[in-house]
Amino acid sequence: MIKFIDIEFGSSRYQELLDLRYRILLQPLGLKFLESYREQEANFLHIGCIDNSTDKLIAGLLLAPIDDQEIRIMQVAVDVVHQGEGIGRKLIEHAESVAKEIGYSRIVMHAMLSVVGFYEKLGFKQNSEVFEEKGITFISMVKEL
Repeated sequence: MIKFIDIEFGSSRYQELLDLRYRILLQPLGLKFLESYREQEANFLHIGCIDNSTDKLIAGLLLAPIDDQEIRIMQVAVDVVHQGEGIGRKLIEHAESVAKEIGYSRIVMHAMLSVVGFYEKLGFKQNSEVFEEKGITFISMVKEL
């Protein structure tokens, strides 16, 4: 069983989420966290997914408000041990519910090309040409809530 939790910026769970994001998203690409960027995360929502049997953080993401209507999903990470178990889908669905509950009507993201199909299955639509950011190729995606 899994459960979703809100993670407080700067907490020990936040550090776990940073470690997971680094291990899954940045380290394979040879990238590092920028300390200046981390300060911006104080204003973001941090959502984690816990394995109830171990109390271990196994997935997480960030929700970054853009304006009153739009929020951006960022840094979606699922531990490699749990990839393919549907946790990513459940995490995105939970994030959508949270965003809708707090008043947002649209979720946007920059998806790496390798995961565009995953997000399309969840109802996201491509809304840009392919572009590059920090040496990584993305496409912008959107979903109305």
